[in-house]
Amino acid sequence: MSSRSRLLLNAGLFQLGWFACVLSDQQPWMLLIAFTCLAVHLLGVTNDFDEWRALVRVAVCGWVLDTALLHLGVFEFSTSSVVLPLWLATLWLLFASTLRHSLSWTKRPWWLGSLLGAIGGPLSYLGGAKLAGVGLPLGLWPSMLLLAGIWALLLPALHWLVDREPDRLTPACGRTE
Repeated sequence: MSSRSRLLLNAGLFQLGWFACVLSDQQPWMLLIAFTCLAVHLLGVTNDFDEWRALVRVAVCGWVLDTALLHLGVFEFSTSSVVLPLWLATLWLLFASTLRHSLSWTKRPWWLGSLLGAIGGPLSYLGGAKLAGVGLPLGLWPSMLLLAGIWALLLPALHWLVDREPDRLTPACGRTE
């Protein structure tokens, strides 16, 4: 498969998975589609251990961020919970799958990622909120402006996080110098 085909497949899998996630609030079986998109990405687009590490790093950051926003009253889900719904947690894994592939162009220059984050982040949340029935207790514009500011910083930070090399450990001696 060509590099261009992989990028298009990655973007298409993310879009299909995004819709499956946000629609799974009403149709839980749709999460199977989202998990299938993730599996196809991991097996077909890339077969790289660094991809797994990148997905986990980004997803954990997203889970912490959205959990904080939930507890700060920015989001209101149909079921009261102290943790994110499974569909939103899965969506973070799907988003993470784009950073080294179809969204890699937003890495440099950094301001390009910041601009896309400031526009695309809030629009994605708004679309998800409308389709999944998520409330925005602060109101539409305050929520969108807050999310724009967060995502303007977040997308470049996530690219940095994905590119970080993990500390290398030797099996017997601990840290290498």
